[in-house]
Amino acid sequence: MIEVVLNDRLGKKVRVKCNEDDTIGDLKKLVAAQTGTRADKIRIQKWYNIYKDSITLRDYEIHDGMGLELYYN
Repeated sequence: MIEVVLNDRLGKKVRVKCNEDDTIGDLKKLVAAQTGTRADKIRIQKWYNIYKDSITLRDYEIHDGMGLELYYN
Protein backbone atom coordinates (compact mmCIF):
# COMPACT_ATOMS: atom_id res chain seq x y z
CA MET A 1 0.00 0.00 0.00
CA ILE A 2 1.40 3.37 -1.00
CA GLU A 3 0.16 6.91 -0.49
CA VAL A 4 0.21 9.34 -3.42
CA VAL A 5 -0.27 13.10 -3.02
CA LEU A 6 -2.03 14.94 -5.85
CA ASN A 7 -2.02 18.74 -6.00
CA ASP A 8 -4.28 20.67 -8.39
CA ARG A 9 -2.47 23.99 -7.69
CA LEU A 10 -5.83 25.61 -6.94
CA GLY A 11 -5.63 24.94 -3.22
CA LYS A 12 -6.77 21.32 -3.19
CA LYS A 13 -4.32 18.62 -2.16
CA VAL A 14 -5.58 15.02 -2.17
CA ARG A 15 -3.90 12.06 -0.47
CA VAL A 16 -4.86 8.67 -1.92
CA LYS A 17 -3.89 5.22 -0.68
CA CYS A 18 -3.51 2.63 -3.44
CA ASN A 19 -1.43 -0.36 -4.52
CA GLU A 20 1.58 -0.18 -6.81
CA ASP A 21 -0.08 -2.59 -9.25
CA ASP A 22 -3.12 -0.31 -9.67
CA THR A 23 -3.44 1.48 -12.99
CA ILE A 24 -3.62 5.24 -13.45
CA GLY A 25 -7.31 4.73 -14.30
CA ASP A 26 -7.86 3.14 -10.88
CA LEU A 27 -6.06 6.07 -9.25
CA LYS A 28 -8.33 8.49 -11.11
CA LYS A 29 -11.39 6.65 -9.75
CA LEU A 30 -10.07 6.94 -6.19
CA VAL A 31 -9.35 10.65 -6.66
CA ALA A 32 -12.81 11.17 -8.19
CA ALA A 33 -14.41 9.55 -5.15
CA GLN A 34 -12.61 11.96 -2.82
CA THR A 35 -12.99 15.16 -4.83
CA GLY A 36 -16.44 14.67 -6.35
CA THR A 37 -15.12 15.21 -9.89
CA ARG A 38 -15.85 12.67 -12.64
CA ALA A 39 -12.91 10.34 -13.33
CA ASP A 40 -12.97 11.00 -17.09
CA LYS A 41 -12.46 14.74 -16.43
CA ILE A 42 -9.24 14.20 -14.43
CA ARG A 43 -5.74 14.33 -15.95
CA ILE A 44 -2.74 13.21 -13.91
CA GLN A 45 0.73 14.30 -14.91
CA LYS A 46 4.23 15.03 -13.64
CA TRP A 47 5.95 17.97 -15.32
CA TYR A 48 5.08 17.46 -18.99
CA ASN A 49 4.46 13.70 -18.85
CA ILE A 50 0.73 12.95 -19.07
CA TYR A 51 0.07 9.52 -17.56
CA LYS A 52 -2.03 7.04 -19.56
CA ASP A 53 -4.94 5.22 -17.87
CA SER A 54 -3.91 1.66 -18.76
CA ILE A 55 -0.36 1.71 -17.29
CA THR A 56 0.35 0.76 -13.67
CA LEU A 57 1.91 2.95 -11.01
CA ARG A 58 4.86 0.54 -10.75
CA ASP A 59 5.61 0.95 -14.48
CA TYR A 60 5.69 4.73 -14.04
CA GLU A 61 7.89 4.25 -10.93
CA ILE A 62 5.42 6.05 -8.66
CA HIS A 63 6.41 5.34 -5.06
CA ASP A 64 5.10 6.05 -1.56
CA GLY A 65 4.73 9.75 -0.78
CA MET A 66 5.27 10.89 -4.36
CA GLY A 67 3.58 14.09 -5.51
CA LEU A 68 1.72 14.31 -8.82
CA GLU A 69 -0.12 17.12 -10.57
CA LEU A 70 -3.90 17.00 -10.91
CA TYR A 71 -5.64 18.82 -13.75
CA TYR A 72 -9.27 19.00 -14.82
CA ASN A 73 -10.26 18.68 -18.49
